[in-house]
Amino acid sequence: MKTNHKSLILTLMLSVLIFPLSLPSSSLAGEIPVVLLPVENSPLVTYRIQFRVGSIDDPDGKKGLAMLTATLLTEGGTQKRSYDEIIEYLYPMAARIQSQVEKEVTTIIATTHRDNLNKVYSLLMEMLLEPGFREEDFERIRTNLINYLAKQLRGNDDENLAKEALNVFMYAGHPYGTPNQGLVSHLEGLTLKDVETHYKKYFTKGTVTVGIAGADTPKLAERALRDLGRLKDGQSKREPLPEPSPINGIEILAVEKECRSTAISIGYPINVTRTDPDFYALLIANSYLGEHRTFNGVLMIRMRQVRGLNYGDYSYIENFIQEGRSTFPLANIPRRQQFFSIWIRPVLHKNRHFSLRLAIWELEKFVKNGLSRDDFEATKKFLINYSKLWAQNQSRRLGYLLDSKFYGTDDFLKTLPEKLQDVTLEQVNAAIKRHLNCQNLRVAVVTKGAEEFLQDLISNKRSPIVYQAEGIPEDVLAEDKKIGVFELSINRDKSRVAAAAELFE
Repeated sequence: MKTNHKSLILTLMLSVLIFPLSLPSSSLAGEIPVVLLPVENSPLVTYRIQFRVGSIDDPDGKKGLAMLTATLLTEGGTQKRSYDEIIEYLYPMAARIQSQVEKEVTTIIATTHRDNLNKVYSLLMEMLLEPGFREEDFERIRTNLINYLAKQLRGNDDENLAKEALNVFMYAGHPYGTPNQGLVSHLEGLTLKDVETHYKKYFTKGTVTVGIAGADTPKLAERALRDLGRLKDGQSKREPLPEPSPINGIEILAVEKECRSTAISIGYPINVTRTDPDFYALLIANSYLGEHRTFNGVLMIRMRQVRGLNYGDYSYIENFIQEGRSTFPLANIPRRQQFFSIWIRPVLHKNRHFSLRLAIWELEKFVKNGLSRDDFEATKKFLINYSKLWAQNQSRRLGYLLDSKFYGTDDFLKTLPEKLQDVTLEQVNAAIKRHLNCQNLRVAVVTKGAEEFLQDLISNKRSPIVYQAEGIPEDVLAEDKKIGVFELSINRDKSRVAAAAELFE
């Protein structure tokens, strides 16, 4: 593994700018928790107002209610202003207030230049404390959510369709087992009254945490606590989560869809979160196997660089969503239960069977052999430096601090370099053996001819790779022959075909 020295210099510069900023965390009002990130010279102020409510709190028959409620707060009008007026109000300030709904939490995010602080802050409080809940805003947002599921996700976003299908497949019958956006038929049945009831129950003093980054954060916190003290009383008791259903062999969900290429996602739940000492060992292991959007990982090297199968191949040891057009993980998507996954970006239909075999082939070698001393040292050095880029702006840094509060850990980003440095090769390989496997997997595949593909998998039909170029090295071709007949233990009884139009309905 090679390190780009220019990137390393930039990384070290960012660490000097950001990491000296420590975290005060308290409950200034004695009731509402506060997470502060002082950045005294910053021209910006960031708010992350987080509520302990997420899609797992959607009532039966009302999946999508948390997303609809939060979106209506930030993309609907207030009691004083229409949504069109809000857009016109924010536009000259280049400011934005947005909501982010995940399984366990909802976060309202606002960043503004401090010259516009009072204007943006006043609007933020209006949204949270005086929502307009207009029928026209409700209908618009509900329609957008339905269209996302029915038209965008099922219609023209095969990669995310496979990811979401995997989540549904992994967590069938579990609180995590529906998209955050909900289900189409449930959304169609929701009413504005449902939203108002959900808001009153969950957007309370007992569920909120205030996160603020910028200058004069204690003074800003006092103001926010005073205003948010107007929220209703109420607690959101978190019940223990049930265990996900056990996996026996390789279970396949083959999604039939008219598409030009095949999207594949592989995964299974693991009993590791950021609270577990093994998390840091697995972080190094995962970076070696498939760090997101880098060319360092084994999967990327063996599938894209060596064979040219697709655009990229990555792995993850926790819930991962890319933030915008960056390559970095989105903050404030924490979960009490996590999962391991592999993302195989679309491959040609004729190479889908070989690609799945190759990914599991590499996973098997990884689990069996672990990392060598040289691979371990190179990966750890890379990750210690690369992870500092995750904190390159104060909003992300604040987000990670809130995540640390969720997990009950020390400041994750501040302590990460030291914790990674302390990990040994023996700990990494032991953690791989303890938590990862290559036999019991769930696989979601979005493809054309799903039934035929499933039968090919069950029968372990030979699947030679079809190259688009000549001059492939002999050692690669020799390995390809072995991979083409690599036996996959498909659980016929737990595998099925589903039409894309049936999902999330």
